[in-house]
Amino acid sequence: MIACLARPAVVALGLAGIVAFAPPAAADALHDPKGLWTGQLVADKGNCSDETRDTSTFQVGSKTLTFTPADGSVPLRGKPEKGYAHYHAETLLQQPSGAAFPMVFEAHPEGKTIVGIYGTPRCRAHIVLHR
Repeated sequence: MIACLARPAVVALGLAGIVAFAPPAAADALHDPKGLWTGQLVADKGNCSDETRDTSTFQVGSKTLTFTPADGSVPLRGKPEKGYAHYHAETLLQQPSGAAFPMVFEAHPEGKTIVGIYGTPRCRAHIVLHR
């Protein structure tokens, strides 16, 4: 009879141990935005084939932020606003013809994600970024 009573206690302790070692829940994107975020751009308008071909990376630091569409070679840079409620990154390239080619990324936290819009003169796309 003692053996029967001991088994439920061991099982209960075993389950309690599993719960105790569960990873902590991730904080929402507004209160814990620093670090790397990744996602896939989805074209909304225009020719976005280069930007949607691969995963994009958004890196948030305390003083700088960088968005790299399709993890390519042209990063868009910016500075986080106080409170991390809005992000803006951009770069301005010069085309071979001499014309300006602006690239802009706007984003904001939404729950445990960061959602954004990416745009150039030839492309508009949206993205949902996750850790």
